[in-house]
Amino acid sequence: MAGLRKRSKITAYNDWGYLFVAPFVIVFLIFSVYPVLRTLYLSFTDLKVMGKSNFIGLDNYIRCAKDKFFWSALWNTVKIWVVNIVLQLGLAFLLMMVFSDVKYKMKGLKVFRLIYYLPNLIAATSISFLFKTLLDWRFGSFNIMLKAIYSFFGQTYNPINWIGEPNIAGNVVAVIQAWMWFGNSFLMLMAGVQGVSTDYFEAAAIDGAGRWTIFGKITLPLIKPIMEYVAITSLIGGLQMFDLPFLMIEKTNTAYNHVETVMMYLYKFGFTAGTQRTGYASAVAYMLFLIILVVSIVQLKLFQDKE
Repeated sequence: MAGLRKRSKITAYNDWGYLFVAPFVIVFLIFSVYPVLRTLYLSFTDLKVMGKSNFIGLDNYIRCAKDKFFWSALWNTVKIWVVNIVLQLGLAFLLMMVFSDVKYKMKGLKVFRLIYYLPNLIAATSISFLFKTLLDWRFGSFNIMLKAIYSFFGQTYNPINWIGEPNIAGNVVAVIQAWMWFGNSFLMLMAGVQGVSTDYFEAAAIDGAGRWTIFGKITLPLIKPIMEYVAITSLIGGLQMFDLPFLMIEKTNTAYNHVETVMMYLYKFGFTAGTQRTGYASAVAYMLFLIILVVSIVQLKLFQDKE
């Protein structure tokens, strides 16, 4: 028809873009969006395993809010995360200061970045098995080494059950987590520092500014967006902690109740036979999501206020 405008070649050519992005969109909708929406729906039902379910409104959320074991698991998660984040970011900041100092002029950054990041590439199953073996209180290499050192100085060493003592196991998991992830935080912070012009650091050094002055007045303000990203992602990852404590601490272990995280508590109701309550597990998942969301918003607000 004469009234219809002929489509240009560019418009027809651009239509092929929809075909190329369609596989990703379809996979994303099926394996990401649908599970999230499905879990939200299940959180309002009394589904146990499979079969019929009844809509019960906010009952699962009310039960979760009153569940002392949920809050105990959350408290365990927070305790482990705090120790982890202090060590992880503390070591990452220390290394960043050393490698970004214009007076030190440290060389071999590429090699050190690779070495520091290597623990992050090892599967959590391998790391958990490694440290379970090293920290075994009877035959572990760590206790044997400490016993040899004590004997050298004429002292007696009583083996410590590193992953069996309730007051120690959580800190051990936190230290291992920090060792795994400090390299990632270091790379992020160094990327932020390398994005800053070296003229600032050199000019400050020429003017006689000390290392702490340069770090506090120049480095920190200019890498604040990277710090914000690292802080929020560390929080999200920390509150979703599951693999290491789950693989290292068995249910029969006396320290299990002191290292049970929220994700481990969710797993018990979502996937463990005998205690499976799919609806309640879904509510626990969304309660954790809401907690992470609130704390992340608070973090963003704090960074904006400082800005």
